[in-house]
Amino acid sequence: MAHKISPFLMFEGSAEEAMRFYVSLFSRSEVKSIERYGSGGPGADGTVKRADFTLAGQDVICIDSPVKHGFSFTPSMSLFIECEDEAELVRVFGQLAVGGAVLMPVGNYGFSRKFGWVNDRYGVSWQLNLP
Repeated sequence: MAHKISPFLMFEGSAEEAMRFYVSLFSRSEVKSIERYGSGGPGADGTVKRADFTLAGQDVICIDSPVKHGFSFTPSMSLFIECEDEAELVRVFGQLAVGGAVLMPVGNYGFSRKFGWVNDRYGVSWQLNLP
């Protein structure tokens, strides 16, 4: 049996906003489908029950959880992006950092030409690398 592994991002009300932001950052990215909660619940009417999208060709799934949790995203799990060039790395890093938290500013840390690590405004952690 064939298996497929896709990142799954769980938000609490900002899934569509985050997904559309992420899709705007990378080429070969698109929203593929959005299924929304209706007035019958269990999630708030119009929030994302499930959305499928691609980021630079990678399939990703996201939802708005109808259940409030005592946890969120953590940097111990991040999305690692091999950037096309330095301009892309700097541009994407700058956009992700707005309203977020820089964990490692863009620099040469010895394991690649350029690297930066940031938590975006939604709490998702990104490692951007230029090999």
